[in-house]
Amino acid sequence: MKFRSTRLAVAVCAALSPFSLAHAGSGTGEVTLIHMGDLHGHLIPHPNVRSDGNGQSEGGVARIATLIKDIRRAKPEQTLLVNTGDTLHGGAEALFTQGEAMINVLNLFGIDAYAPGNWDFVYGADKFIEYFVGRPAMANWNPVISNLYYDNYPGAEARNGQHVAAPYTIKTVNGLRIGILGFTSDRGPQAGDPNITKGLKFTNGAAEYEKYVKLLREQDVDLVVVISELGLHGNLTLADRIPGVDVILSSDKHEITVKPVVSKHGTLLVEQGMDGQVVGELSIRVKEGRVIDKQYVSHRITDRFQPDPAIAAAVQSVRRPYVTGPQFQAGKIKNPFNGSFLRYPIDTVIGQTKVPLYRSNFSDEAMPAVTEGSSHDFLTDAFRVMTGAQLGGITGFRYGTTVGAGPIKLEDLYHFMPVGPQIAKGELTGAQIKKTLEGAPQEEAGRTNTWVNGWTAGYSGLTADFDPKAPQGNRVSNIRVNGQPLEPQARYTVAGYYYDLVPNLINRVPAKNITVLKDEDGSTLDGTDVVKRYIESLPGKTVTPENLPLNRIRLVNPLPAAEHGLREMQPLGSVTK
Repeated sequence: MKFRSTRLAVAVCAALSPFSLAHAGSGTGEVTLIHMGDLHGHLIPHPNVRSDGNGQSEGGVARIATLIKDIRRAKPEQTLLVNTGDTLHGGAEALFTQGEAMINVLNLFGIDAYAPGNWDFVYGADKFIEYFVGRPAMANWNPVISNLYYDNYPGAEARNGQHVAAPYTIKTVNGLRIGILGFTSDRGPQAGDPNITKGLKFTNGAAEYEKYVKLLREQDVDLVVVISELGLHGNLTLADRIPGVDVILSSDKHEITVKPVVSKHGTLLVEQGMDGQVVGELSIRVKEGRVIDKQYVSHRITDRFQPDPAIAAAVQSVRRPYVTGPQFQAGKIKNPFNGSFLRYPIDTVIGQTKVPLYRSNFSDEAMPAVTEGSSHDFLTDAFRVMTGAQLGGITGFRYGTTVGAGPIKLEDLYHFMPVGPQIAKGELTGAQIKKTLEGAPQEEAGRTNTWVNGWTAGYSGLTADFDPKAPQGNRVSNIRVNGQPLEPQARYTVAGYYYDLVPNLINRVPAKNITVLKDEDGSTLDGTDVVKRYIESLPGKTVTPENLPLNRIRLVNPLPAAEHGLREMQPLGSVTK
């Protein structure tokens, strides 16, 4: 089988730190780490409309399974398959089954170790415990999580302060003892119920990283591998501060490391994009406890991979209740977040678009993802028009899906909005609106007045200038609402995400005089219903350049130059020059 990939041999003559050399094992052999992460509920392929994709079809778990089987067949008895989180959430099938659809399919993969992402907790602490800690656990993914603890979890008060899952594991593969240390995100899911993870405690992982890396080295392992959803910035910060780790398999920020990032202590860090578009293959050779070679291959999951029949059948099975066919039951499938019901099969074509819809442009391209995306412009237009608000808004993030020019399906909307929001209109001050455009205070990352990963909020009815070289709090200027200057003390009606459990918030921002958009009979409308009706209101049910104006945020200075060739991310704070 032929496939497009990027192969890189990594020089490691000085890769191991004095700490790791002093605590090395004595094994000889080779291991291959197969790495996937940030699937976000994507079971089937989707187009890549970014400049590196040319519209080609990418992703699809049945294709991923074929690659994994190819690697395992070529390297029998020397592979480990790792999943680094944000798997259970991101599409309709995952949403309506509260993640079980993803578990049912991925249980067939033989995952050797798993570190959960923040969105893997979105269905609640009870579900997470049931799926991964139950006896037996529903998911057979072998979770490894060092920075997650019980904290007055109902019925388990005696376990307060104890790890929810094993902080690390040691696996013997092809004559090598491999220590695997896991980390989840420390921020939890950012939607819906604010008490969704009540009973669990997350830490930033720094203390656990230092403690368990030392402990693993003292157990004479030949390799220490960290699997982590702390993001490249967070993982690199830890690797630069604390030696002793050979490899970090990272997720969270959706970057694609065509070649590994290397810390000042020689730790290799890799990340695999989002939605199943890339899978990493890292082979490591060890002789008498010392690493002598590392080779990394970044595999793009395209149509060069034929779908694995067994996984394709499993995907078809979990999708069957939600797609067109006699098994679909309109109004019977309940949204676990807001109680609305699925009205149409998710493969229903609800309109067309002449504008590709996505938010993932590189940082050196027009309309970079950190400031704007056509998908967010489209969604916020729908919120504004359907509620009659002055503005439509959405929280800044780059994840979702991509829709190429052509049909828009209902399931595309669920990938854009998988968190069960209702849409409401409320009042925000001009000062609040500006703050959402400025983004979260970056002092939290210890980098005052410098740029760190992050994305501005998306808006409809608003234009602004953005200067990434300006100090935090002063980057956004010339803000205009429907052509008029924004007044800090004035109140504006803004439409966006709403949840009954936090009835005073719109897009996680305190708002006044909130009115929730309901159906004619007073029943709940999911956000996807609202956007579907907006598409149906457009001429020809078609999104066009005329009804979707772009470039609402104007960059007055370029974003900082990318480092390590990672054009889709901003400089990493802890990178050594």
